[in-house]
Amino acid sequence: MTLYKKLLTDYNTELNHSGMNGERLATRLYELSKIGSLESGGITRLGYSTEEKQAKELVIGWMKEAGLEVTMDGAGNVFGRLEGKENGPTIMSGSHLDSVPNGGNFDGPLGVLAALEVVEAWKATGYTPPVPYEVAIFSDEEGSRFNSGLTGSEAFMGKLTNEYLDQLFDEEGKSFDEVIKTYDSNREKFLTPSSKNKDIQLFAEVHIEQGKVLEKQEQPVGVVTGIAGPAWMEVTFEGKAGHAGNTPMDDRKDPVIAAGMFVSEIEPLPRKVSDSAVATVGKLNVHPNGSNVIAQKVELMVDIRDIKEEPRDKLIDLISEKAESIAKQRGIEVTWNLNTKVKPLPIQEELQEKIAVVMKELNITPTYIPSGAGHDSMILGERIPVAMLFARSKAGISHNPEEWTSLDDCVMSVHVLKRFLERVMEER
Repeated sequence: MTLYKKLLTDYNTELNHSGMNGERLATRLYELSKIGSLESGGITRLGYSTEEKQAKELVIGWMKEAGLEVTMDGAGNVFGRLEGKENGPTIMSGSHLDSVPNGGNFDGPLGVLAALEVVEAWKATGYTPPVPYEVAIFSDEEGSRFNSGLTGSEAFMGKLTNEYLDQLFDEEGKSFDEVIKTYDSNREKFLTPSSKNKDIQLFAEVHIEQGKVLEKQEQPVGVVTGIAGPAWMEVTFEGKAGHAGNTPMDDRKDPVIAAGMFVSEIEPLPRKVSDSAVATVGKLNVHPNGSNVIAQKVELMVDIRDIKEEPRDKLIDLISEKAESIAKQRGIEVTWNLNTKVKPLPIQEELQEKIAVVMKELNITPTYIPSGAGHDSMILGERIPVAMLFARSKAGISHNPEEWTSLDDCVMSVHVLKRFLERVMEER
């Protein structure tokens, strides 16, 4: 069954109102799903790949059909502009079209198409927004091409440097400069922040939840309270290598035992700082990694996140103290350092409540959810007010061919976005 037919199987056509058309949204999700499609049912559209470029070109065609004036900056970011009644600050909405390898069909595309569907709805109802509105497609959000995400939005905001780009090579060994040539761009154009030419009042992003909260609450759409800023702590426990058979248990300095204790004792720490903090050990290397060898050292990575900076940094302190305490207890050495530390983005409560009011008007019970994953909104939000909506994800699955958000929920997210944007524009 095609994605189009699957989306329409249980679609409630009563949601086709206020200029919104679920069949059109399903068609566009389906057409995008063909680009980079795999036999698994998933897609691979890496940032700055031929497939990502084709996806952008397809949406650009839809933008132009909807009457938008389309431009592309030096980072390959696309903007479709609808003029308003006045020339006030622009309202912007959108997301990305790239994917992880063998990813799903909703992560990113839903946000782009939701923003475009708002334009289609306005066109159908004869509504002209009070101020200009832009639909945005940001490049390389996932970062799978260069193992470094949010490239397009960071370039847009002027956050990247020559030194950073010098480090970027893909799996084929191509440099960033070689890759960006496919967009008829170069390093100078890429590093020119196009945000300087835009007066943006608000950026709003629709995204799939990638979690189970909305499913558990039986709600189609949720309010994002903030976007967690990740901190990656690299921890190394170093002991003394030895023979597994000839070294008595009471004469060992085994870093694997210390690492095991550390991983286990991290689990309760996030709850000591906030309800939204999390910590994860997902990468662990043992050296020399022999089955009959007491290890010399263990290297591991701790991913630490929260939507607020103060509790996130407090959690960093608790985890580092735990590592040092365990190392002292076990008589071994420990070193740690932070190799990534991204500022979290709390979303303004005023904007959250405007979304909540709209949801209540649409008979949706507001559910407030922190985003543990990074998004383009996080980058723009450092200088521009942002708002985010989550659409319900089936079983919380994402970055996977089984990723699924029903058409009902997709369309409801557009209804909420549309009414919210109108409210912001008209109340300015």
